[in-house]
Amino acid sequence: MKLRVIRAARMSDAMAQLRAELGEDAVLLSTRRVPGGVEVTAAQDQDDEPLMIAPDAARPGRAIPPDLARHNVPPALAQRLAEGRLAAALGTVLGFAALPLGDRPLLLAGPPGAGKTLTVAKLATRLVLGGAKPLLVSADGRRAGAAEQLAAFARVLDLPLAIASGPAALGKALARRGTGQPALVDLPGCDPFNPTGARLLAGLIEAARGTPVLVLPAGLDPDEAAETASAFRLLGCRHLLPTRLDAARRLGGVLAAAATGLALTEAGTGCDASGGLEPLTAEGLARRLAAPAHAVPRPEPAPAPPPAPAYRTPVFPPAPKDRPR
Repeated sequence: MKLRVIRAARMSDAMAQLRAELGEDAVLLSTRRVPGGVEVTAAQDQDDEPLMIAPDAARPGRAIPPDLARHNVPPALAQRLAEGRLAAALGTVLGFAALPLGDRPLLLAGPPGAGKTLTVAKLATRLVLGGAKPLLVSADGRRAGAAEQLAAFARVLDLPLAIASGPAALGKALARRGTGQPALVDLPGCDPFNPTGARLLAGLIEAARGTPVLVLPAGLDPDEAAETASAFRLLGCRHLLPTRLDAARRLGGVLAAAATGLALTEAGTGCDASGGLEPLTAEGLARRLAAPAHAVPRPEPAPAPPPAPAYRTPVFPPAPKDRPR
């Protein structure tokens, strides 16, 4: 499906624009009054429906490889990946693409706490080291303290930072960037299943006219990861950037999210802003899937206390005799 948010001075103008862009088959989701007119949110079916593999679609009689079972890969997806060499199957079943750092603003979207702000800092550091000076934008200006972390990174890197509290402010902030200047936008954390939050995010993406990328933590439950990825795909995301890949013990969630039609780009590893992003490839992902399970760290045993000294009965000197008078 394709989600579209249209603003116009009058409802008749909005509906006319809606029919012109999405056709007569568009489904009207909501309407509301906004300053200067109305806002209409609608959806339309698309031909490029995501690859959704139902859990009960697994073919009987084909065993799931132990490596994929250990990573909690959904059975139907695991069976498709088991057809031939794993790296080749990953490259066929899933999509891989370079991170779209082009002329259009890069919009980092995802649920709260996914690692969007740190990812913006990592990308900004990469661009600065490459000789560019990107514009950083925090689009979460309504939540207290939301932009403080990004502001700290901007000061260290000596980069301009804009705070946008809504779609109109975001559009104005991005309109001020220089010709060819990269822009990285830290979108607010969003629950895509909440209609209010989804409408707000859709409005920000529409105003930015950029490329939204889904930032999703690795290690999620595969079903939850797939449902979340599908919801963000409806909002316009076509690329996936998993975070915390170094700490994830199961990668089934990453594979399930990518199987909804999102191209794997890079993955976040570590908390260091000067690095911690690695390109994802079919070969590299296959090596991770086939690697032995991570050893569970165990605390170092406490050193044994020194042996207690043998107890000896104290010997006191004899009491002095009384002197004769």
